[in-house]
Order: sequence, then structure tokens, then C-alpha cells
Amino acid sequence: MKKISIIGDGGWGTTLAIHLSKKGHDVILWSAFKTYAAALSRSRKNSKFLPGIKIPKAVEITSDIKKAIENSEIIVLAVPSCYIRKILLKIKKTDYRKHIFLSVSKGIEEKSHKRVSEIVYKELGKVDLCILSGPNIAYEVARGYPATCVIASKNISQAKILQKIFTNEKLRAYTSNDLCGVELGGSLKNIIAIAAGISDGLGFGMNAKAAIVTRGLVEMARFGVALGAKKETFNGLSGMGDLVTTCMSGHSRNHYVGQKIGEGKKLNYIIKHMDMVAEGVKTTKSVYELNKKYKINMPITTEIYKVLYKNKSPLNAVSDLMLREKKMED
Repeated sequence: MKKISIIGDGGWGTTLAIHLSKKGHDVILWSAFKTYAAALSRSRKNSKFLPGIKIPKAVEITSDIKKAIENSEIIVLAVPSCYIRKILLKIKKTDYRKHIFLSVSKGIEEKSHKRVSEIVYKELGKVDLCILSGPNIAYEVARGYPATCVIASKNISQAKILQKIFTNEKLRAYTSNDLCGVELGGSLKNIIAIAAGISDGLGFGMNAKAAIVTRGLVEMARFGVALGAKKETFNGLSGMGDLVTTCMSGHSRNHYVGQKIGEGKKLNYIIKHMDMVAEGVKTTKSVYELNKKYKINMPITTEIYKVLYKNKSPLNAVSDLMLREKKMED
């Protein structure tokens, strides 16, 4: 059994703490807020991010980052990508170098345009690092519904260690050596999920959503290959698997944002009334800006950027997508 710290008390971080505790591991769940950590410890319920699920008493809850890091062998980074660098600067002040790090964040930093793994290496040096991604709605995993994920690392032996730690009869983990592809798949699918949500909000049917999912996957793979990922990775759990889940699930934050936009709500209003972070909003901007360098054909991403940041009408965006230059399917 391992000593594992989950850095981040959101829905997915709490779910993983519960999952690993039930497997018999010694788990610490870290919260950035002392008062919320105390409330979680008393109630054993994360009513804000994972309502209806009991946190086992065996899970220790703390707001002391030094205690969380130095008492564990494995550090799971489960905070939104926009907060990763800030948290890493806290971790940097602790004795962290002998740990295995696992990122479960799905986003690209807004200003630097870096993936989480790149931020980790920049701030902590060449630590042992893996990425976990896949079609994992926290609400379902927390309830013990069958699910799968993929754990990627440049060091496949480290990925296999974590595969054994995470896998049970409810959650099956696969491994991959395409860290870039797995990480990008989990990030890019959020952009397409916003598009799928807009389609639903506009009242379109399954034909439109199927087109978004299919052509969105092509877009994701194009971008990934340009950045060094393997094309086939996007046909797997962190690509197609996560994409389908996020575009279809009523529990998807990114789909929710898109749906509300399709229904006529403004982005600032939507974000203001959400407790959780929809990674796809900032990732859309990061990918759009990063693509100025790579010049990849990404029509869905381009239109979603214009809807989110240029106040373009969703209906006009749909029209422009449909009336683009005719081409063969690729």
C-alpha cells in the first residue's frame, strides 16, 4: 500500500481520494482553504463539488501543503491548470524530489500556452511525472460505475506502477508512452465539448452533434501531431473516449457552458454562477493563440474562440462552418 496525497479538493480530486482509500492506500486530501478543509473533515461530504458522496474516515484532510507532500510517496495534482503553477511554487518549498507526480488536470495555461507537464518540469525540474486522462466523469466514478483511464509517462515503468495502484474492478487503467498526446487529448476535447453544448443549446439534433464530435476529433489529432503527439493516441481513451463522454454527459462543465451560450446567456454570467472551472474556456484561447504559430486548419476551435471572446453569434458561427470551402473528408 502507498502513501498518496491528492492536491486539490474538487470533484475529481475527491473522487480519486475516495477510490484510492477504498483500495487500502493511505490517502491525504489537500484543500487550498483552511476553513473548507476543516468543514470537509467534520462532515465527510464535499457538498460543493461532489454532493451525495461520503468521504471515508480513513482519508485525512488538510490545508497544510508541507504535511501533504512530505508524508506521501505519490503526489496527485488535481487542481485546474490555471492554478497549477501557483500550487507548484508552494510544493517547491517542500521536500518533493523523491515523489512520483501524477497530473489529472486537463488544460493548457493561458499566457504561456504550456501543458501541465511542461509547467511541472519548469517549476520542479525533472521529477518522475505521469499523466492520467480519459472518459472519467467524477460523479460516475465516485458511485462505482465501471470506467477506464490511461496513464502516460516518458518512463513507462512509472506508468505501470500507477496502473497497478489505480486499477480495480470498477476502474481499469491502461498505460501509454505518448505523454504529449494523452495530455492534449484531455485538454482539446473540452473545446469541442463547448461546441457540442452550443449545438444542444440551439436546439439542434444528434446529426449536428455527431458532426461536431467527428470533425472535432480530426481537429484534435491535427493539432496533436503538429506538437509531437501520435495520431493514434487520439483514437483512444484520452481522445475519442474522453471526447464522447464530455460532449454527451449532463455532468460536463464544458458542455454546460456551451449549452448556456446556445440558449443566449453571456460567458461572464455563466462563469460567475459556476463553482467549478470549465477548463475549455481558457484552453480555447490558448490553443487559438498557439495555432498562430502552427497554422493548423482548426475551424471548430476558431469559431468557438470567436463566440467566446469576440461575441460572435453562435448561429453565425454555425453558418460559417457549414459554408466553408468544399473539400474531401480527411
